[in-house]
Formats: sequence, structure tokens, C-alpha cells
Amino acid sequence: MTISQRLKQVRSRIHHAEQTAGRPAGSVCLMAVSKTQPPAAVAAAYRAGQRHFGENYLQEAIAKQRCLSNYRVTWHFIGPVQSNKTQIIASRFSWVHSVGRMKIARRLNQQRPFDLGPLNICLQINIDGEESKSGMSIEQLPELADEISSLPNLRLRGLMAIPAIREDTPSASAPFRKMRNAFHNLVTKGYCLDTLSMGMSNDLEVAITEGSTIVRIGTSIFGPRRISQPAPADPNTV
Repeated sequence: MTISQRLKQVRSRIHHAEQTAGRPAGSVCLMAVSKTQPPAAVAAAYRAGQRHFGENYLQEAIAKQRCLSNYRVTWHFIGPVQSNKTQIIASRFSWVHSVGRMKIARRLNQQRPFDLGPLNICLQINIDGEESKSGMSIEQLPELADEISSLPNLRLRGLMAIPAIREDTPSASAPFRKMRNAFHNLVTKGYCLDTLSMGMSNDLEVAITEGSTIVRIGTSIFGPRRISQPAPADPNTV
């Protein structure tokens, strides 16, 4: 199956989930997670109409951005943000979904080029309290949201989470519902938020039911993830 065909299937799933949840068509943005995929795969998805792409690994992402400089891609950084990489991230991405510490937010704010406009930010919540995952706790959210909202070169758009995998639907819904409640609590306090970044290939329907506005889909679009990061390739070869 081609990338174009897989994209069509994923878009159909999203549309069906929107309908089932009683949400307007187009209320959920599809982000294609292209980590470990070659530039040619990104180009194939782009030619099939995909515009938003998420990357976890900075060096790999920069190589793709150079190869695809003629493509009008909206790049999202979704991996852990290291302090020594904030300058590059601030200057090469439109979105960062994985801000979980005030130190990182301040550095992104200071290093965002003025001519690019504010950097779109989602605060990453470690919704299940997993030691293996980054992000803040729900309890830390109000304080950090308040501080980050004051930074002029960042635009706080919403929240992001990667819930632990659950087998049955009722328990799978719980962390997404907690995220939705945390989001609405901030909105009721006056924050102008519009983004809940949650849901992947295995749980996008549950996430959309609970209010996701961006789903991050990798394997359902590109197939099984590559073990090693690929060398840059000519995007016109696919």
C-alpha cells in the first residue's frame, strides 16, 4: 500500500471519528509523524496533500528540512527538548508540542527569531505519571501556564500528552478525559487555547471522542518505523 493510500485511510478514520463524536468535519488536524522516515517519504505524503509533519530527532529533522526546503511544510517538534538544542528548535519549527519545564520555555522565548513571529507551544503533560516519559504533572500546569503566557515570543496553544497504552475502551478514555478537563479548566480561567494534541495510530478514535484537535500519526501513514535514522535522500525519488 502506498503512502497516499494509507493517508486516505487515516483521513477516513478521522472523519468517521469526528462524525461519531458529533464534531464538525475538519475539526481535527492530522500531523504525520515522520521520524526515522526518509525525505522521499515526507515528499510523497506532501504530494498526497499532507502539510503538517512531526519530528522527534533534531539532527534528522534538520536534514529533511534542507532536502525539502522548496516544500511549504509546517514542522512540529514533538520530541524531548534539550537545553542545548533550543536555539535550533526555536528557529526551525513552527510548533513545539513537548514543553514541560519553564527553563525550556524561557530559552525558546529568548531564542525565537523575531521575524518568524511567536512560536506555537503545547505544554506536555505526563498524564499517567510514567517515569519513562517527559512532561509536567497536572498539578504543575496552572503555574507554568501562567508564566509561559507572559513570554512575548511564545504563543501558548494548548496541551499535549502520550497516555500509556490501554486495552479496553473505558480505561483508554480516562487519560484523554483528564486532558480535556485540564484544558477546559485553563480556558475557563481566561487562557485563549485551541489545541489538544493527543491520539496516535492505535487510539485516535478515543482521543477525538474526548476532544483532541491534533492527532499524531506515524505507522498508519508510513508503515513500520525504521530502526535507524535514514540518510537524507532525494525527495523526488518516490
